[in-house]
Amino acid sequence: MKKNQPIGIFDSGIGGLTVAKAIVELLPNESLIYFGDTEHMPYGDRSPEHIRQYSENIADFLIAKGAKILVIACNSASSVAFRMLKEKYEGEIDVIGVITPVVDYIVSKDIKKTGIIGTKATIGSKNHELLLKEKKPSVKVVSLATPLLAPMIEEGFFNNSISQTIINSYLSNWRFKGIQALVLACTHYPLIKKEILKYYNKNVEVIDTTEIVAKAVKELLERKKLLNPGKKGKDKFFVSEFTESFEKTTKTFYGSQVSIEEVKL
Repeated sequence: MKKNQPIGIFDSGIGGLTVAKAIVELLPNESLIYFGDTEHMPYGDRSPEHIRQYSENIADFLIAKGAKILVIACNSASSVAFRMLKEKYEGEIDVIGVITPVVDYIVSKDIKKTGIIGTKATIGSKNHELLLKEKKPSVKVVSLATPLLAPMIEEGFFNNSISQTIINSYLSNWRFKGIQALVLACTHYPLIKKEILKYYNKNVEVIDTTEIVAKAVKELLERKKLLNPGKKGKDKFFVSEFTESFEKTTKTFYGSQVSIEEVKL
């Protein structure tokens, strides 16, 4: 691997752009190759077998494009495909998911009860809960699948009265009473973080993956001596199906000069 090679990032759609943005802000010299699998989103409604196949196809594509590490910027894919990809590419390329860094963050804090919201695939896997119980048995974990949120965000419905109503309906679930923190176990959800904070009136710590995962990426690159000390290359964005919401969100994050290429894998 060369230091000036890009970081490969993928998600089922626009959600992983929140992780990509955090990585760019923390590591301004690093270039990115991003793949949004918009044809198959949301992954949360897909079978584990399909998610693993999509993830493998995308990983192969990003590696062929010269990625020096792989970031699975999707909780659903991290839940069911992380181990498979890590084992397949062991010795070839390092793989980072979005679950372990967040669990380690919670373990480091004085949190006695935490809520978790995510897609059906993420919540159904129980990966967050099992890993938390393994690393910190004293923490109480309550999880809730929130399947309407990712498609809502993907279609551009956030920061309005419709999205706030749906969010409030989920968060009012009785199981979340008394939580000290809420894990946004979907990389789409940082786009509605303001609305979630509004519901809790800032009385609950809302934990998203973006900055936590970006720090984990930096630590890995430092450990592997792969940080790029030179000039940043051009970021590249690919999708499996072009959508207006992906283009709009990408240009909001990275500016109007961004080009997006559709690629069928």
